[in-house]
Amino acid sequence: MDSEESSTHQPSSGHWYDMMVPFRRKKTNKQFPVKVCTFDSELEFHLEHRATGRYLFDLICRTIGLRETWYFGLQFEDSKGNLSWLKMDKKVQDQSVHMTNGSCMFIFLAKFFPENVAEELVQEVTQHLFFLQIKQAILSMDVYCPPEASVLLASYAVQAKYGDYDEAVCKPGMLISENLLPQRVIDQYQMTPQMWEERIKTWYADHRGMSRDEAEMEYLKIAQDLDMFGVNYFPITNKKNTEVWLGVTALGLNIYNKENKLLPVTTFQWNEILHISFDDRKFVVKTNDSKNPKPVIFYSQKLRINKLILDLCVGNHDLYMKRRKPDTMEIQQMKAQAKEEKQRRQVERNKLTREKQLREAAEREKAAMEQRLMQLQEEMRAANEALHRSEEAAELLAEKNRLAEEEAMLLSHKAQEVEQEINRMRMTARKTEEEKMYLERKTQEAEMLTAHMMEESRKRALEADKLKNELIHARVAEKEAKEKLLNFLSRTSTESILITPSSSPESPMHEMHSYDLLADGDMEQLSLEIEKERVEYLAKSKQVQNQLKELRSEIEQLKIGENQCPLDDINAEQLRLGETKYSTLKKVKSGSTKARVAFFEEL
Repeated sequence: MDSEESSTHQPSSGHWYDMMVPFRRKKTNKQFPVKVCTFDSELEFHLEHRATGRYLFDLICRTIGLRETWYFGLQFEDSKGNLSWLKMDKKVQDQSVHMTNGSCMFIFLAKFFPENVAEELVQEVTQHLFFLQIKQAILSMDVYCPPEASVLLASYAVQAKYGDYDEAVCKPGMLISENLLPQRVIDQYQMTPQMWEERIKTWYADHRGMSRDEAEMEYLKIAQDLDMFGVNYFPITNKKNTEVWLGVTALGLNIYNKENKLLPVTTFQWNEILHISFDDRKFVVKTNDSKNPKPVIFYSQKLRINKLILDLCVGNHDLYMKRRKPDTMEIQQMKAQAKEEKQRRQVERNKLTREKQLREAAEREKAAMEQRLMQLQEEMRAANEALHRSEEAAELLAEKNRLAEEEAMLLSHKAQEVEQEINRMRMTARKTEEEKMYLERKTQEAEMLTAHMMEESRKRALEADKLKNELIHARVAEKEAKEKLLNFLSRTSTESILITPSSSPESPMHEMHSYDLLADGDMEQLSLEIEKERVEYLAKSKQVQNQLKELRSEIEQLKIGENQCPLDDINAEQLRLGETKYSTLKKVKSGSTKARVAFFEEL
């Protein structure tokens, strides 16, 4: 493809030091400051006055470690307030760059987009830059995203930022302060921030085990299916002065109605385009249809817009042709390095996962041992209390036995005194018969009393013997309780000794075993995962579509009708008809080139 005026964006040759030689040979103090902003950093440089756009661009790419340079460019605001792309072959100071606080300000952006992010974006830094730019475009509503897809994308963004979902860390309200959803989506539903947070968390929890680069790639896979992904829109008119949108994409040129940026009405792919040129505001696109040499002609508002359109057309066409050729050695090398790095990270991730599992198992075992220790301590406390109660009972029985012996001795003394009284009475009974009879009667009573007291003494003696036996049994029980406690304590010490070695997950033999498993099994497992990746992606894609459909049905009742924008209505009709971005493109590119050119002219 040739052109009358063009600015192509070629990949860096890699020999950047050749470009620096002229600046090293002659030192000069004529330098100017440059600030370059990316979506996650700000870079500052001081350039020689002869520095070209290519030199600055390569300097930035080396600084951030970017090798897939052909997607990116440097955007700046010129002295007239217009946004422009820095030309690589011209000096930086010759391009009317607007100065801010004495520095030339640039934004490092993706200028061209891939057809398939999963197959084309190799470096992690490339994926990260695309992720940040697309996320910002969706949140700022420059790219239309349906509400249900916005929630899913937000869950991947949270996974990329915070890692695996942890209920202890991700407390209610934590995600409310994050900028995760387009304001348009929030305003369209009668839902509180807490309700949006709960729906994001539901999907966030499903992404467990996904690394940052994997989460960002899943985000880009979903985002590339959005109708406005990778489309640069320009207002144009056809020969009938009908206002339409021209969309420059990685696949070709799309034509959109003025009110509808989602669904193109016709398209011309790069393999159909032979020549592109412009003359002032008139833009001419010649197709390779030999039967219909009639070109596609449209008009832009300004000459500057035509220059920008041509620049984007040339760059997209070059990348389109490059994708359909065998990979260069540089790309093959990057893909090999990326594959090795992915395998290394997967092995490392598996190792970390295994170590985490072992650590969690050790913590569970430790908790179980602590629980067991508490249980044993409780049993020991109960045994000590039982022993204490036994000692108290033994002391009580001993005291009762002592009292019984004292009472028996007292009764014995009383019996002796009664016996002496009986003898005295018998001696005085001889004096008179009456006294004798009286004494006999008294004697009988005393004998009866004595018999009663002897019986009582016998009973007291038996009771004392019984108490002695109980005291003996109590002391035997006390001895048995002490022996049982000693056996219990010795058994507890033995269990502690037996359990202690197995509770250490950090022993050398344990680590060696874990390492051997990783070295022998993970590489084979990783190869199987890579082979099944495409099948799993298709299954996951179907699952994602079902989840999106479920969420769409769930929040449909909370929709605020008057807050819906025209693009929402277009998207709803597209869903009703079962149309997608790819089916629409397939439909509008059907038919001959001649018919599509005629259709554009008749709009």
